[in-house]
Order: sequence, then structure tokens, then C-alpha cells
Amino acid sequence: MRFKKSVLSLLGAAFILGACSSNSSAPESEPADEGEKESKETYTIGVTQLMEHPALNQATEGFKKAIEEAGLNVEYDMQNAQGDNSANDTIASNFVGQNVDLIFANSTPSAQAALSKTTEIPIVFTSVVDPVGAELIDSMEKPGGNVTGTSHHHPESIPKALEYLKNELEAKKVGTVYNAGEQNSRAQIDKIKKQMDEYGLELVEATVSTSADVKQATESIADQVDAFYCITDNTVVSAFESVADVTTTAKVPLLAADLDSVPRGAFAAFGVDFFEVGHGAGEMAVKILKEEAKPADIPAEPPKTLKFMVNKEVADTIGVKIKPEWDAEVYEK
Repeated sequence: MRFKKSVLSLLGAAFILGACSSNSSAPESEPADEGEKESKETYTIGVTQLMEHPALNQATEGFKKAIEEAGLNVEYDMQNAQGDNSANDTIASNFVGQNVDLIFANSTPSAQAALSKTTEIPIVFTSVVDPVGAELIDSMEKPGGNVTGTSHHHPESIPKALEYLKNELEAKKVGTVYNAGEQNSRAQIDKIKKQMDEYGLELVEATVSTSADVKQATESIADQVDAFYCITDNTVVSAFESVADVTTTAKVPLLAADLDSVPRGAFAAFGVDFFEVGHGAGEMAVKILKEEAKPADIPAEPPKTLKFMVNKEVADTIGVKIKPEWDAEVYEK
């Protein structure tokens, strides 16, 4: 691995020589403290994030916290593609040109762009639903190549959401809005469609290309559905307030797939802690930078916990009573 080292402060023992005389001489100076002689490696990590929104931001903070806890001396090159896939490619190319020690890729498109530019520099991803389907790794257990990381998709998140929509909200038609251009989103929609028949639910879809399309797309199907389910689609989540405004006005319960959407106006969410997911990715990066393991040998990980959170204000507005048996974390402003 190509580690960059800080300039060492080399302090040799110096002799102070005074004027020579027959009866006096200057003493030697004290040896330099050994601690001052030690070198400390400085690592450069390129951080590539698809766009700004609370979930991705929390994952990045979790990653950096794990690095801090390990005591590593790291310089970050923070880059945000602002939802532009061509910018993802440019960012990745720049990191390769800089010969960074590690790339932290926060989102599926960010990780795919990084892998397309290098098979040598270690890449640690997070906020990825299906890393195998996205062709980032060979398998969760044995990633292979130069990539590993953490998924934010808990295996029980979709079944729990569909069960709740059916049994607690008594929904039959469920609306969703997503960007069909995101592999991350297509993977979730495919999983939902495969399981909906089991719960007797029908999915009503509207697709978008940019965050500017989200409100109109939501409005186009809001009067056709009994409830809404918002997956972790980066384009939609970046404009989540638009979805929440439309559904709350229509008194349609909005169930989200990430906890950060609850304070932003979702009625409820089965989701994971993105800070925790990012922290796990940071722990992997520490092992790689310290040369304790290679990406190929570090198993990729799904989230460890799944939580249910309800927004009391929204529940009151749309007329849904929060039941004790839900065992929900209740969010109140």
C-alpha cells in the first residue's frame, strides 16, 4: 500500500561549543525526547458522496468517527457529486490521479464510479442496497478485488414494512416514487414487487429523473393509493419534504425506509441508523489502512439493527392512532 508520511522532525544530539580555554568547556545538550523522533503516517482518504441529504451525511459522519476513534492521522478530500453521475466519474478519476490511500464511496453510483476507475486503490462503500447486484463485490462473505463495505439494507426492512402496510394501515394500493436510473432503487423495487403478492398489495409507481420532478410525480398518484412507501432512493430522499407535504395534505400515511425521513415529515419508518452503517465502513477502512486486512478478505456487512419510528405530529394530522403494541420510538418536535 502506498502510504504517505509526514515530514519527520529529525532532532540529532547537538554539541554546544564555547570558546576554548585551558580551564573550561561547554557541556553536551540533553538528547532529544524519543517521542519527538517518532514518525506518524498520514493517510489521504478521498470521500465521494452522491448528494446532500441527512441519511448520507450521517453515514459520512459515522465513517469519520470510526477513523477518529482509531487514532489515525487522516486528511480527507471531501467531494459531492450533487446528484450528477458524470461528476461521480470525474471525482473518482481525480482520486486515482492523486493516488489517494483509500476511497470512501457513499452511495451505489459513487462506488460504481470509483471501481470503474481503479482496481488497485482500496474502496470502502456504504449506503448501498445490493452490493452484489451492483457488481461491486463477488459476495457478501468474500468480496474479492479491492472493494468491501456496508449495506444499509436490513433483510427484514421490506417484509416488516409490507406487513405493517397491510395489517396496521389496511392498505391495498401502495404508492411509491423512485428514480429508475438508480440501481440502488431498482433493486429495492424488485424486492418489493416479489413480496407484495404475499400480502395482497398492489404497487402504484411513478418514476422521476431529478429531485425537481418528485413533487409532481407524488401528486400524480396520491389520490390513487391508500398509503405511500418511500424507499431509500437518493433522488427522492433529497426532496423528501415534497413527498411528505403532498401525502400529509392528502391524509395518506407515508412510510419511509430510513429513520432520518421521520423528522422530515414521514408518518413512520422501518429503518436503520445510517451513522452506525457508516461507522462500520470506517472500521473496515481502519483495518485496510493499518494493513491488518485487504478489502477482498473483509466480509461486507448488512445493518445490525432495524428500528421502527413514528412521527406523532403527522400521525395526529392524518388521524392515525399510535398503538402501544407497535413498540415504536415516537418522534416529537
